[in-house]
Formats: sequence, C-alpha cells, structure tokens
Amino acid sequence: MRRSFIIAANCVILAGLLLGVQEVSGVQFWHWQISSVSAARGLMFWGLAIASAANAAAALFLVKGRKDKRVCWLWAAIFIALLGGEYAYERGYFNFRWLKNALLWIQSKL
Repeated sequence: MRRSFIIAANCVILAGLLLGVQEVSGVQFWHWQISSVSAARGLMFWGLAIASAANAAAALFLVKGRKDKRVCWLWAAIFIALLGGEYAYERGYFNFRWLKNALLWIQSKL
C-alpha cells in the first residue's frame, strides 16, 4: 500500500512538472509568448531538484521498509536523470536536430 502511494505521489509530481510548469509559466497573448522562457526553465530545474531531494530524504528518514526505500531511491534516480537531461539540453550538449531532419526527410518522401 505504501509503495502504491509513493508511486502515485511521484507520478502526480512528474505530471505536474512536465505539464503544469509549461501552463503556469507560458503566458500567451493570441500567438505571442509574453512570459520569459527562463522562468519555465528555472521552475522545471528547481522542481526536479526538489522532487529528487524529497525522495532521497524520504528514503533516508521517513520510509521504514526495504522495498519502499528502494522505490523512493528509484524515483530519486528518475528525477536526477531528468534533471541531468534538462541541464544537458540547456547547455547544448545534445539537441533534436536529428529528429527534425528525419521528419523532414519522411515528409519529402510522402
């Protein structure tokens, strides 16, 4: 039961970060973006950092069972991996130009 609660809570946090941050920070007037992009990046970065720290703290101090601790550590690792991906994308270490080129190639063949 506790593992189900841990998983459900982390899924809600993840959905809130991936869907909610864009909605909260993305103020638009017709088709013009009014809000700054850096606000969305900062909210996403700090949200992922707080979520990973909260899962690690729960695994260390709050959760008693071995399997429950493993689930908390797994979610902490997931949030850290997403945080690392966000950091690498913002710094330009990887991009999605290959995806754009592949889609344009497919579009030209159709």
